[in-house]
Amino acid sequence: MMQKINPEWLPAPRGYNHGLVATPGGKLVFVAGQIGWDKFGKMTEGLVNQFHRALQNVMEVVKAAGGMPETIAQMTIYIKDKKEYLEQQKALGPVWRTVMGKHYPPMSLVVVQDLLEDKALVEIEAIAVIG
Repeated sequence: MMQKINPEWLPAPRGYNHGLVATPGGKLVFVAGQIGWDKFGKMTEGLVNQFHRALQNVMEVVKAAGGMPETIAQMTIYIKDKKEYLEQQKALGPVWRTVMGKHYPPMSLVVVQDLLEDKALVEIEAIAVIG
């Protein structure tokens, strides 16, 4: 349903793809920014735990629409602390694979000054194409 686009003249992507082509006819699912809280609004502690929960929350929306990790066509991750993210990168990889498997959509990682929820350290939004 989606074809990876990684032109040779760009650096080889690591943990993402440069682009995806989705087959026409699929339904688009736009997932609002998800943070590291549970269904009761209780925030998890720490970047890795919040990243895990936020990613799971994204997948809950995608699954409710009939999708799976491989249907995510684009993702944007917002973080508050670049240094902490880089320090935790090795711990984030296994979390990613637990939720997303080996699917790496085109992604942007954006460092922001703040997020709306005071205790939020990460927010993830996505677009899925479900055929």
